[in-house]
Amino acid sequence: MTKGIQADAPSFGSVINIMRFSTFIVKNIVRRRMRSFLTVVGVAVAVGAVVALVGISFGFERSFLAIYQNQKVDLIIEQTGQKQKLASSLPLEFAEKIKAVPGVADVYPGLVDQIAHEELEPLGLIVQGWDADSPLLNQFEFIAGRRYKAGAADEVIVGKKLAATLDKKVGDAITVLDDKKFSIVGIVEAGSSLENSMMYMNLDALQKFMGGREKMVSGFGVRLKDEIRSSEEAIDRVAKQIAALDKILDVKTASELVKTTTEIQFVRAMAWVTSAIALVIGTISMLNTMIMSVFERTKEIGVLRAIGWGRFRVVKMIIMESMLLSIIGGAVGTIGAIALTKLLSRIPIASTVVEGNLAPIVILEGFAIALGVGFLGALYPAYRGAQLLPTEALRHE
Repeated sequence: MTKGIQADAPSFGSVINIMRFSTFIVKNIVRRRMRSFLTVVGVAVAVGAVVALVGISFGFERSFLAIYQNQKVDLIIEQTGQKQKLASSLPLEFAEKIKAVPGVADVYPGLVDQIAHEELEPLGLIVQGWDADSPLLNQFEFIAGRRYKAGAADEVIVGKKLAATLDKKVGDAITVLDDKKFSIVGIVEAGSSLENSMMYMNLDALQKFMGGREKMVSGFGVRLKDEIRSSEEAIDRVAKQIAALDKILDVKTASELVKTTTEIQFVRAMAWVTSAIALVIGTISMLNTMIMSVFERTKEIGVLRAIGWGRFRVVKMIIMESMLLSIIGGAVGTIGAIALTKLLSRIPIASTVVEGNLAPIVILEGFAIALGVGFLGALYPAYRGAQLLPTEALRHE
């Protein structure tokens, strides 16, 4: 019995020491309130920028991919050499040739354009042209109204976000390019923010409206037969057969297309570049705080060394102080980023590309970055603190 108590005693003492050490670290941060506050703000801004910008970029990419997933399209065909979807242009006559390829179940031609609209600047109005009987329209839930009729050049369907932004309802007219009016016959809810912010109309009507695009489309969506869809090797084989029809045809799966789309690559690059700048500022802020902390506490560190603290314990103290400040800053920055994205998702101009929910992986990345900022910002101050000799530190004024 006595041996059991003696065996547990060191463990209990270790817990007490850890608690005292943690309390000491917290007190070091609290007694320098203003500096700690400014450091937390610096880290929060850096982490918030990363979470918000990367989260918006990730959400835009996810929304773009959701378009094809909701359409249940296996392959997308666009013009070779055109990374921008709006610039792609293919003859409509390819539809029959593609459909004749073994393994292809159906082909969905479509035309997309971006039209200037004074209430939707700077993004403008995205218009999608599909045939009135296109199965792609089946993915939508009609909140009000109906489909546009075949051959109806002035009938359109709008997404619910677009209708809310322009304050339109079924029966209202939507005017583009100052004088061209279209009648809204249906309002739909789609599976992504981007689709909910678009306008849909007859393919032939959009071809004529765009001028010079008769018998042309932006691309084709291809649905494969069920026995083909279950095999990546079979999908790749069909894709190669379609591409062999003409060198102008560029065939990709939905995920491949999203990864190579210029707009998405640009948004992703800008998000990380801006975030990198914010992270550098946050790291410098942390470095400055911890250096000043070590300098002001030179005599205190000397006393700690004199009473038996080793260099490793000094290093641990400084790094843990920095990490605690970073964790607090990371939490504040993440909460701010979540609030900001929700706010932006409710602003009409931004709601087209900004989803209100951040992916959990982005939030985890934010916290990982916060810990990285805290660790990097504490390395040199910790090294400097550990190098102080007790005799020199005690003489410091």
